[in-house]
This record gives sequence, C-alpha cells and structure tokens, in this order.
Amino acid sequence: MTDPPELLLAHHLKALKLPTFLREYDKLARQCAAEGVDHTRYLLRLAELELIERERRMVERRIKDAKFPAVKSLDSFDFLALPSLNKALVLELARSEYVSRRENIIAVGNSGTGKTHIVLGLGLAACQKGLSVGFTTAAALVHELIEARDEKRLLRLQRQLATYKLLIIDELGYVPFSQIGAELLFEVFSRRYERGSTIVTSNLPFDEWTGVFASERLTGALLDRLTHHVHILEMNGDSYRLKQSKRRSRNAPDEASQA
Repeated sequence: MTDPPELLLAHHLKALKLPTFLREYDKLARQCAAEGVDHTRYLLRLAELELIERERRMVERRIKDAKFPAVKSLDSFDFLALPSLNKALVLELARSEYVSRRENIIAVGNSGTGKTHIVLGLGLAACQKGLSVGFTTAAALVHELIEARDEKRLLRLQRQLATYKLLIIDELGYVPFSQIGAELLFEVFSRRYERGSTIVTSNLPFDEWTGVFASERLTGALLDRLTHHVHILEMNGDSYRLKQSKRRSRNAPDEASQA
C-alpha cells in the first residue's frame, strides 16, 4: 500500500524544512477556496507565511546569539527624562545604516542615565535588520581575553569578536585594567577598525580614559581608532534609573487603592 498523500506531503515538507507550510497549508487552502483565490495566490500566501516565520526565528536566533543581558527596545526609553540626549540621532542610528559604513558609537555620561538601555535598543534594532551582534561588558571581555590567552585559544576568540557586524562593549571605565588586559582590549578595537562597528558606553569623559588603560600611548591610539568614524551620544544628567524608581513608587499607592 502506498502512503496517503497527506503523509507523503508532511514528510517532504519536513525534509525541505518548511514547518509553516506544513502547519498552515490545509487551513489556508480551505480559506482560499472559500474566498475563490486561485492556486497561484494560494501558494504566494503560503510562501509569505513561511518567509515571515523564518525571519522571526532568525531574529530570535540573532538576539540569543548576541547575549544581551535583557531585551530592551528604544520605544520603552523615556527620552524626556534625559534632555541632553539627541533623540533624533538615536532614532537615525536605529536604522543601523552606520553599521554598513563601519562607523562607531560612543555613549558617554554619568551612571544611571540609561546608556545601557540605549545601546541595547540599538543592538536589538541591528538584530532586526539581519545583522550579527555581540554584547559584553568591558570587564567581562578583558577577563575572557586573559582566560583565552592562558588557555591558548586567544586567536580563535579574537577572530570571533572580529566577525560581529556590531560589537557592543558596555561599562568601559568602571574597572581599571592591568597592562595585559588593556593591551588585549586594544587589540580587539584594532582588529575591528574599519572592518566592523563598535558601540562603547562609558561613565568617563575621554580625558579620563588614561586612568583605565594606565597608558597615555595606548589610550591615544585607542581613541584615534575608535573616534575616526564615530557618533557620540552625550548622556549626562540626573539618574534615569532613579527617576524611573521614583515614578514607580508614586504609582504604587494609586495601583494599591485600585486593587
């Protein structure tokens, strides 16, 4: 006995890796028949569903591979709470065209002003544009580089870091580096220079970066590469996190009274 056509079709669609076709073809066929849609438009709708679902899965995979500490969009950022930030520039950068031009971004400002939120939003936007993104903190990256060097796998890690279309390095300046750590981090920036885009956040103005790298020569060379093609986001002001906490505290009594 031959297998029923439904079983054969399911087998072929699985082999072709078309799960949305398999899930939707029968329901959509009934719908198109009821609407009088011809077979070509039926197949077009089915193909569109498969493409939409495939793109959704690819975006999810890129977000997972980026290793964001949290998924945050720019839509949830309160730009009114930070007047010093150029909102128009941020929204322009969200188009991710700077990545194709291999330009960098530096977000500078005191602690709590939402720098991480902004760069996470830009990273999410890049993932949605089909770009490979990596996220790390400066301290974690230096630790990983030193560990890789000790375990004789530094070259592999350096190559991996160089392949990201966009690499986000958060919290530069919170922890000073050893000479070896500073040199290894400089090598990451150097390898990506004019080959990929890098976003850096820092709580320190540029003239204080020497205290982090413990070398004027290294700091100068780093800034020369990083700022050659750069967009700077000034993010000084009152703590964004503190404002958000106060707002939640004010809303809590109202919510409790409505409960």
